[in-house]
Amino acid sequence: MAAASGDDRDLIERSRGGDVAAFDLLVRRYEKQVYSTAYRLTGSYDDASDIAQEAFLRAWNNLRSFRGDAAFSTWIFRIATNIFLDERKRARSRPQRSLEDVMALEENMVTRQFEDTGPSPQDRIEMRERQEVLERAILSLPEAQRVMVVLYHTQERSYEEIAEIMNLPMGTVKSRLNRARLALKNRLAPAAELFPVSESPNT
Repeated sequence: MAAASGDDRDLIERSRGGDVAAFDLLVRRYEKQVYSTAYRLTGSYDDASDIAQEAFLRAWNNLRSFRGDAAFSTWIFRIATNIFLDERKRARSRPQRSLEDVMALEENMVTRQFEDTGPSPQDRIEMRERQEVLERAILSLPEAQRVMVVLYHTQERSYEEIAEIMNLPMGTVKSRLNRARLALKNRLAPAAELFPVSESPNT
C-alpha cells in the first residue's frame, strides 16, 4: 500500500489548516487522472466533469478523515469511483438513455485525441475506430467490471491499490478483473480484426 508522498502530505496538512491554495495544487496534480477515469466510466464529458468536481469537493470536506497511510491518489479515486457507482444505482430508478446516446461522442474531441498519433490519415482513422469500439465495449460492461478494467488498464493501478479503492480482498479483485477481461474480450470478438492477436486491447 503506497503512502501519501511527502509533497502530498505537506499540501494535505496545509489544506487541513484551511489553505485553499494548497488544496488547489492537489486538484491540479490529480484532476486530469480523475477526469479521465470518470470519462472512461461514464462515456460522457459532462458526467465526468460532474464526478471529478464532486470528488474534489468531498475530499476537501473530508480532509480530516484522510489518514495519509495511503496515497492521496488512491483516496481520491475511491471517492470518484463511489460517486460513479452511487449515481448508477440512483439512475436505475430513472429512465435510462440508450447506449447510443451515451456513446454520442463529440466529434471534435475524438479528433483531438488522435490527430497527431499516426503517420498517415488512414492510421488515424483505424486508431479512432479501434478506440471507439473499445470505449463502447467498456461502457457495455456491468459497472463493477467496468471499474476494474478502467482502474487497472487505463490508470495502471496495482491490485493492491484497486483492492483499497474498492474496499475488496485481493483475491476478489483478481477474480473480478479476470472476469471483466473475459467479458471485454467477448464484446470485442465481433471486431476482432481491429485487435490483432499480438496486441492486447489497451484502455
